[in-house]
Amino acid sequence: MSAPSPPLAKPPAATPAVGKPVLKPLDQRVTFEQLIHKVQQAEDVLEMRERGVASSYQRLCQAWKTGWTPLRIVTVGLASGFLTGRAEPLRTLTGARMLQMASALSGLFASAQASFAADQAQEAADSAEDIATGAPARPAAPATHPSETDDELPPVQPRPAEAATELSHP
Repeated sequence: MSAPSPPLAKPPAATPAVGKPVLKPLDQRVTFEQLIHKVQQAEDVLEMRERGVASSYQRLCQAWKTGWTPLRIVTVGLASGFLTGRAEPLRTLTGARMLQMASALSGLFASAQASFAADQAQEAADSAEDIATGAPARPAAPATHPSETDDELPPVQPRPAEAATELSHP
């Protein structure tokens, strides 16, 4: 007699190699129309959820605004003032720390003042440069006297070399 045949082993599962797609049988493949339908369904669900979030947010805003009555505002103000006073934040600002804070604030104000002065100096330098090049100066403020209007000033003609360059056009 012949030897019994070994039981049939299952073929190894089709594991995709790296970079190779797994092909489904023809009856299990998704058509392009089915993909479009799935995308449209997902968009509809997203729009429905967006509307729900918007309505929930509107209800929250309305409840928040109606919840702040004058009595509650005063109560919260008193409670926060009490807690702030109880913490005594100025207790830590004694002696040297107070001097540090004062010097820091004075440095802040000094830098702001220096920045303002630098801007004014830049404007003065620009107007001096305009005067030196012969270009009409930019008006710093509107004329208060009728004799200072631009109508009475003679027009300044550009020099021939300036006429062909950007210098003649302010």
